[in-house]
Amino acid sequence: MTDRNAVPDQVIYALSLTGFVLFWWALSWAKADPRILPAPSEVLTVMWAEAQSGRLWQHMSATLVRVGLAFGLAMLFGTVLGVMLGRMPRADRWLDPWVTIFLNLPALVVIVLCYLWIGLNEVAAIAAVTINKTAMVLVTMREGARTLRPDMAEMALVFRMSPLAQLRHIVAPQLAPFLATSARLGLAIIWKIVLVVEFLGRSSGVGFQIHLKFQMFEIPAVLAYALSFVAVMLAIDALFIHPLEQRANRWRQR
Repeated sequence: MTDRNAVPDQVIYALSLTGFVLFWWALSWAKADPRILPAPSEVLTVMWAEAQSGRLWQHMSATLVRVGLAFGLAMLFGTVLGVMLGRMPRADRWLDPWVTIFLNLPALVVIVLCYLWIGLNEVAAIAAVTINKTAMVLVTMREGARTLRPDMAEMALVFRMSPLAQLRHIVAPQLAPFLATSARLGLAIIWKIVLVVEFLGRSSGVGFQIHLKFQMFEIPAVLAYALSFVAVMLAIDALFIHPLEQRANRWRQR
């Protein structure tokens, strides 16, 4: 019987990306108008030129800083509030409508309001992204807190474990899968919101460059900046987020 996992995931991933590039090249060849859909080679040429000039690294680093700050704040606030509501049913009943409101607020509205209330500055940019993401983390962590096993808590009391030991050995392993899921989904969403924030009101970052190239109708440059940042986020997910998610799920498999 043939093993369905005989082909390594890395090979499948590489072949899938190759197929995407070939599909893109075929579409650009059929269109035959580089102003509308440039070929992959043309986009790579622009990307290389931007990298050599230093502009690509300058704007990408600015975006990565914003992504990192907003991601950290959203994970912190969402985790604390989510665990609190998950362990406090009465408070959860009263505050659940609030969570629903923030969960369904359009990102564009939050960004515009933050810029109007706070101003066109970094504080407004980070605040807008954090507000957009915190509710999603809260919902996931609230579900995780609701699934905490009472028998594990009772065992901790029997062995007279300290609060810190309970957090480390009892609570954290049970919440780790939910935290990993929040991190992975959050990272996938946050960087997109950051680009919108930069597009609307910042003078640096990948989103700002996309806005600039959009105004000049430079489609190869738009794709070059967009795809370069997508590549960076895919690398972060593969090297850091995915391994952490696998490690967090080990507790469930025991």
